[in-house]
Amino acid sequence: MSTFYQLDFERPVIELEREIEAAERAGTLPSEADAVPALGGVAHLPASDAAPRPGQVAQLRERRDQLLADLYRKLSPWDTVRVARHPNRPQTRDYLARLCRDFCELHGDRRFGDDPAIVTGFGRIGSIKCLFVGHQKGKSTQEKLACHFGCAHPEGYRKALAKMKLAEKYKLPIITFVDTPGAYPGLGAEQRGQAEAIAVNMREMSILRTPIVSLVIGEGGSGGALGIAVADRVAMLEHAWYSVISPEGCAAILWKQANEQTNSAAAIALKLTAKDNLHLGIIDAIIPEPVGGAHRDPAKAAATVERWLVEELTRLREINPDALVEQRYARFRKLGSYAELPAPADPSGSD
Repeated sequence: MSTFYQLDFERPVIELEREIEAAERAGTLPSEADAVPALGGVAHLPASDAAPRPGQVAQLRERRDQLLADLYRKLSPWDTVRVARHPNRPQTRDYLARLCRDFCELHGDRRFGDDPAIVTGFGRIGSIKCLFVGHQKGKSTQEKLACHFGCAHPEGYRKALAKMKLAEKYKLPIITFVDTPGAYPGLGAEQRGQAEAIAVNMREMSILRTPIVSLVIGEGGSGGALGIAVADRVAMLEHAWYSVISPEGCAAILWKQANEQTNSAAAIALKLTAKDNLHLGIIDAIIPEPVGGAHRDPAKAAATVERWLVEELTRLREINPDALVEQRYARFRKLGSYAELPAPADPSGSD
């Protein structure tokens, strides 16, 4: 699986994958000796020395998988951010294509226009009809530019809220996929009420009388993520990140420069990994990814995501809407709570 985009810490894996590709080619392509015809027919000579030994490819794959597992088990927070930004990582439309049947996309906020950075629409996951809302970064250069690299404008958040109100009207649950470095910070977005749109979404989502499940599939940056992430259950994929600001933004504020060293230090300080967020009570679950990240096996990642979503929605649909809203409010109200303990007594007895 050699790709143009390579992560630095994956270099040993890339070398192994090249060996695997070479071994596979040697096993499938005919040798030069086999291709030379003999008198009276085709000569069947012994295979060339380049042909792989029986089980060689399987052994190489096993070594690669073990190396990947070891590397990804010890990812630093900054490396986690880089994995979350991998260009081959599945995005909202990729998950919709694999999870959802009969998806019908809905456009526009009925006030200004449509924002391709946020995808909304009705569909079914398993046997459950629901509304899907998610950030879309784009894959090709043209799509990335159109989607502003996943940074939504206020019309995107207003579009999302309008469709959520529609889901509430029809008593359908809501699934949101979060994948954004943050809301778009441009002048036009600010003029059209970027902060107000996000604030209204957070307020209105907190009182929607229908189940809401949110999953951080890549990047979860600041208010841009929270604008569609006020939910009854919030989870993260294993190698996603979720924080108040990106490491580069934090580094630029604290150290006045963003480089490899300051970005790494900021990523550690922000506690942005899935394990950190689970420990702090910000999320409710971590969804495991395939060995080497979701970008290496999108189908397996989608299957795991589907199981978790269906299980959570099945449980949430049994809860009374009034109780659901109260529990959602209580969930977010307790974030950041702490207890003050009395200072330990001085063993010397002095003041």
